[in-house]
Amino acid sequence: MAPIPKTMKGVTIEKTGGVEVLQYKTDLPMPTVKEGQVLVKNELSGINYIDTYFRTGLYPAPSFPYILGRDASGVVQQVGTGETYSLKEGDKVVYMAQSTYAEYTAAPALHVKKLPSDINAETAIAAMLQGLTAITLIREAHPVKSGDWVLVHAAAGGVGLLLVQMLKDIGAKVIATCSKGKIDLVKKYNPELIIDYGNEDFKAKVLEITKGEGVAAVFDGVGKTTFDGSLDCVARKGSMVSFGNASGAVEPFKIARLSAKNAKLLRPTLFGYMATREEFEKYTTELFDFIKKGMEVKVHETYPLKDVAKAHEELEGRKSSGKLLLKI
Repeated sequence: MAPIPKTMKGVTIEKTGGVEVLQYKTDLPMPTVKEGQVLVKNELSGINYIDTYFRTGLYPAPSFPYILGRDASGVVQQVGTGETYSLKEGDKVVYMAQSTYAEYTAAPALHVKKLPSDINAETAIAAMLQGLTAITLIREAHPVKSGDWVLVHAAAGGVGLLLVQMLKDIGAKVIATCSKGKIDLVKKYNPELIIDYGNEDFKAKVLEITKGEGVAAVFDGVGKTTFDGSLDCVARKGSMVSFGNASGAVEPFKIARLSAKNAKLLRPTLFGYMATREEFEKYTTELFDFIKKGMEVKVHETYPLKDVAKAHEELEGRKSSGKLLLKI
């Protein structure tokens, strides 16, 4: 391994706000590897909607200055003490951790996966956080069965594109919503129905195709603007799974609304399903199996680290389809 430098490049925020608070720095202090961690020299970092939540203050940053980022791929440079799951220097890995908009990250070994020889780093990181989100939504939040009707919002997004493919693979009947300009992209994965949510009443369309019964599950990463209609689309004993806030946080509502259909409401987070190494191994293995079977992992664009503000603008403006990456 090359000597580890004393400083590194990275992107920090010192306060919350718009893309103007993103600061590209060339002299950030190196992270210190603690027990149970490995130091990774990052090659690619993922850009995820959760990064914008921390940047804007929707989710509170633990402290300032704060380095954004939740997933990356790279090479292990140093291994800490304690349980590190047989990881070693020189391993090419993909992982989930905080503070990945930087040259180096001290990542919890619990969520670091050695790259299989038949999956490249770009595909792995493009699939990592969104793919694990999608798998745990359909296996844990609402275990989807073959034949179930399922509504997927923002089906052209990073999670949405993977959700549609996984759901079709297990035999679900998929209703997908997206903007008009992205219909052709979603159509290639053969959902039963695609709804242009900007110009069509998705609730009416869902109830029409399901003959008034609604869907077994709604997977909604949009939030505020789709929540009420989505809840009305849930079938008796079905699940409303709200996992994102792209349009803003869902407003408080009366819980008694769930009673009419004995519906379930969930607000899951990925790491709640990844608390153990066994869970992490199970779902990363399943994710890589989906990829090996032919699941397409779409990369919208890869940006230089210093152009992170442009990437955030693309994401928040809903101009992207698939994963956005930063080249470190």
